[in-house]
Amino acid sequence: MPSDGCPRALIAWSSGKDSAWTLQVLRQGGEVDVVGLLTTFNEAFDRVAMHAVRRGLVEAQARATGLPLINVPLPWPCSNAAYEEAMSRALASARLQLKITHVAFGDLFLEDVRQYRESRMQGTGLTPLFPLWGRPTRALAREMVSAGLKARLTCVDSKQLSPSYAGCMFDEALLDELPDEVDPCGERGEFHTFTCAGPMFAHPIPVSLGEVVTRDGFVFADLLPGTDNDGTGGR
Repeated sequence: MPSDGCPRALIAWSSGKDSAWTLQVLRQGGEVDVVGLLTTFNEAFDRVAMHAVRRGLVEAQARATGLPLINVPLPWPCSNAAYEEAMSRALASARLQLKITHVAFGDLFLEDVRQYRESRMQGTGLTPLFPLWGRPTRALAREMVSAGLKARLTCVDSKQLSPSYAGCMFDEALLDELPDEVDPCGERGEFHTFTCAGPMFAHPIPVSLGEVVTRDGFVFADLLPGTDNDGTGGR
């Protein structure tokens, strides 16, 4: 358990495996008190941007972690300026209400993304954390799966990965099949995931696979609240 006076952090929560594993790593380390999940939602569709996950499923994840969900509504279409303004308001509010000192991100190795996040934290009184930074992604992906993390691919970039992977489980079989040029964690945007079970949750989030659609070169698998005990709903 974190001690009094330790850093208090929000996790930038995409609903995917990397943010979920960030929570697991911080809780295992015991040096940071995670006090909430921060998620941006597209106001027009009420879904997580890019991951296209329904708000209700993210709320179910938050309940399974025992943490409050801080919702950051974004207009559609959303300019970068509008995104930054919405995030600034949300973080300022969380700093006052939750007394946060840090924001944790699940980034792995993209330097430009890290530099952007660090630049946005400057002057806010908040410090960015990158608990997974620099870990070899092939080993990291296997570590997640072997620890019991279960996730589904909710979005696939069809320019980098076959559309047939949309909706598939993120598991050992998928990792064995992925082309060598595809990062095993999808860090270059090859795919995005929704975590439905794992050691960071008190219980699985049951889901079922809905419609699969293609839009602007991306293939989205719609996940619906399901009844499967393990949250996987099959391959």
